[in-house]
Amino acid sequence: MARLHVVTGKGGTGKTTVAAAMALSLAEQGKRVLLVEVEGRQGLAQLFDVPPLPYVERRIAQGPGGGDVFALAVDAEAALLEYLDMYYHLGRAGKALDKVGAIDFVTTIAPGLRDVLLTGKVYEATRRKSHGRLAYDAVVLDAPPTGRIAPFLNVNHEVADLAKVGPIRNQADAIMGMLRSDVTRIHLVTLLEEMPVQETLDAVGQLEALDLRIGSIVVNMVRNSPLDDDALALAVKEKLPATEIGKGLRSAGIAVSKGLVATLVAEARDHAVRVGLERENRDRIDALGKKVTTLPLLPDGIDQGALFDLAEELRA
Repeated sequence: MARLHVVTGKGGTGKTTVAAAMALSLAEQGKRVLLVEVEGRQGLAQLFDVPPLPYVERRIAQGPGGGDVFALAVDAEAALLEYLDMYYHLGRAGKALDKVGAIDFVTTIAPGLRDVLLTGKVYEATRRKSHGRLAYDAVVLDAPPTGRIAPFLNVNHEVADLAKVGPIRNQADAIMGMLRSDVTRIHLVTLLEEMPVQETLDAVGQLEALDLRIGSIVVNMVRNSPLDDDALALAVKEKLPATEIGKGLRSAGIAVSKGLVATLVAEARDHAVRVGLERENRDRIDALGKKVTTLPLLPDGIDQGALFDLAEELRA
């Protein structure tokens, strides 16, 4: 039943890439998907190699099976003008306020209102209908990072001091109703490293305390070790057989020296230690009892071809 997919993660974990791949994976068999960003970084434009996105829903890619991915960069000031026109019919007056800087002033002194406007646009796009059917089969939100995701989504709290009643309060209540429903799932992107995993654990606790539903934990940039468990155990102790390493080097046409073998043994130890730490962090993630999805490290970087590869991984 989920149609709104909120993607968050610590900075550097690849949450924007995962959000884009998720949108592509959902755009199957003619489905229409809206991919939204709210941080003003134009990360989606860079990822899809298109001009900076305006405050207009624009088609940026075609998914498998002929579906379409549209993108939207939500700007708080533009969203406020839209809000003023929708609820108070202040079309020209709102634009006049924008010219004198009043819009920016309002959203600066009331940051909670900014989050209501940003999430409000996502709310509207998720519920919008066209010709008797939903305008989009799914909406994917490239949300703020895990350190800010709970207050960003908890718009009721953010407007508590701004409005007890009225349209703003009503919209905040409606947004929270949708975020807490079966329509919405929140996906957290992490790496198998200490800080991203800890932020993920903290965010899951904070989100569930708000009655928000977790979809999956996406473990990104996973590297598979070429060594089996026995070899890893020997590598940690720097006891990999030097003669076997030497044979491997010679078979590859590389001149063998004690210094080179010693360096490789040390590298293997560092690799084995890292693998051990990654497994410990994976155990911490698994202990949450949530669905876990893994995506591989793509050594050649991310382009549109790589995005489609990740989309296929997500579908699988």
